Amino acid sequence: MRGKDNRIHELNTLKTIAEKLNEATDVEEMLSDVLRELLDVTELPTGWIFLIDEKGHYELAADYALPAALMREQKRPMCQGGCWCLDQYQDGRLKKAVNIISCKRIEEAIEHKWGNTMGITHHATVPLRAGNEKFGVLNVASPHKKKFTEEELALLESVAFQIGTAMKRIQLVEKERSHALTEERNRLAQDLHDSVNQLLFSIMLTARGTKEMTEQEDVKEMLTYMQELSQEALTEMKGLIWQLRPQGLENGITAALCNYANVLGLKLECNIEGVCTLPNHIEEELWKIGQEALNNCKKHAETNEISFELSKTESTVMMVVEDNGRGFHYDESTSIPSLGLKGMRERVTKLKGRFSLQSTLGIGTKIEINIPLK
Repeated sequence: MRGKDNRIHELNTLKTIAEKLNEATDVEEMLSDVLRELLDVTELPTGWIFLIDEKGHYELAADYALPAALMREQKRPMCQGGCWCLDQYQDGRLKKAVNIISCKRIEEAIEHKWGNTMGITHHATVPLRAGNEKFGVLNVASPHKKKFTEEELALLESVAFQIGTAMKRIQLVEKERSHALTEERNRLAQDLHDSVNQLLFSIMLTARGTKEMTEQEDVKEMLTYMQELSQEALTEMKGLIWQLRPQGLENGITAALCNYANVLGLKLECNIEGVCTLPNHIEEELWKIGQEALNNCKKHAETNEISFELSKTESTVMMVVEDNGRGFHYDESTSIPSLGLKGMRERVTKLKGRFSLQSTLGIGTKIEINIPLK
């Protein structure tokens, strides 16, 4: 009777896992939730998931109840170095759920006396995949457990396949949303260009023509003011259109920012080192950050000469936007003074990069951004 109850509990938990995977929209949250549910049904105390990209770089995406020895220094033992499960995954030997003879990370923890390992020496490993596409590995372990049964491995393999399928679904949904957003931005940019942009241009021409038809100085002065307002609004509109539809980004971020600087009436001095191509998501974020930086220069720096630097190494891309304008009082102990600058920092943080702001009143402002490529 107890075996039947356990089986019912297992089926209910698997049903819960399937529902969570089907409803999930965020990979990180989904992996943490499913890992907890899986450990509950298998009655295993600890587990972790590595996501691995096509170049073999890995990250610890989820974990539950890791031994203290693996938690030290913000889980450093889990975030660097190699191990046997990753080796098997990367050389193509890991095709199904297997027993790993021993855990290299645990062995190192014992050797260097990093702390309590909870009696764990071995773990089971199963690849996360959908069809021929691989995403990473799922590991589970238990104190003093050196071998997992065929039934346990089959259960792990079943859940891992569901996780891989859910990850693929989330990827496809995100791509579709990104495509839809791009299409909507392009449509809005075209509408602004065809309607508002042309209307402002017509107002400017009408004011100019009307001014030539009158001799009254006060009327001429008002029409001149209308011309100036229309021209200013037209410039702002062109800048907005560029933000909605970054024309020229296909030629690289440098060409795009140079063109955008021309739209704003800024002179951009460029220094480029070691840059050929960048990952699309990084280039798009740098483009948006660069736009905001140039907008700030236009509005606040009181200078039209801007220095732009872009450099790339094997592991990092750095972008610097600097002006010798009016600057402002700022030190790192205070909060960032504007929403635009905060937004730039948030974009950099999302890419796990470093955002540096330096500004001195009367000397100028420098924004430096470093983003890891791995």
